[in-house]
Amino acid sequence: MKSTFVLILLAVLFSGCAGKMTVQPGMQVEKSFQKKYTKIITMNYLIYLPDEYGASEKEWPLMLFLHGAGERGNNLKKVEIHGPPKHVAAGKKFPFIIVSPQCPNGEWWPNLTLELNDLLDDIIHKHAVDKNRVYLTGLSMGGYGTWALAAQYPDKFAAIAPVCGGGTPIPRTARQMSKIPAWVFHGAKDNVVPISESQKMVDALKKFDADVQFTVYPEAGHDSWTETYNNAALYDWLLKQHLEN
Repeated sequence: MKSTFVLILLAVLFSGCAGKMTVQPGMQVEKSFQKKYTKIITMNYLIYLPDEYGASEKEWPLMLFLHGAGERGNNLKKVEIHGPPKHVAAGKKFPFIIVSPQCPNGEWWPNLTLELNDLLDDIIHKHAVDKNRVYLTGLSMGGYGTWALAAQYPDKFAAIAPVCGGGTPIPRTARQMSKIPAWVFHGAKDNVVPISESQKMVDALKKFDADVQFTVYPEAGHDSWTETYNNAALYDWLLKQHLEN
């Protein structure tokens, strides 16, 4: 019986060692590590509702605006520096809901497409939004975010207006966005985001017969957004776009 106990003990010890020594010295093998991580993103945002909102059961068009890299952080006043939020803060009235999220420090809009889509779904759920008239625009980093979000969720937006941004002009991406009417803006003298970034996206879309127009400001540098968002024609154009049911 004693010898039997020793054999059992040796077998247990050997099996334990074998479990640890699964890689033999002098060899290279494939292994994997698995662990669940949870990432929590807090995204503060500004929201504007038209004066007549709530007076009836009317559903309203919505514009999602993505700011540039300089407005990241946790102070929403920075989001009011440029674009539609700037005009709202100055008292301008718009005939649609405007949602202007703030990108957290250290983040990049094209990397937050899932989070932006979730935010948009939350807004649509909580407010009287016409889901056939959801528009997307952004400047600089927000221009890149506009292209990225439209590529990821091409069936969500009735129109996009990227300003001095860029994207991935591969055929698959261009095909996905080709059914979205696009009005693209860029300054010819932009030394921060070269105009070629917008041009290559426009060219890629045209290969799939997309409804795309490209406005180039001959004397503008990186700031092509001031003239763009001062232009009433942009908002009129957006409001004419809607998804086909």
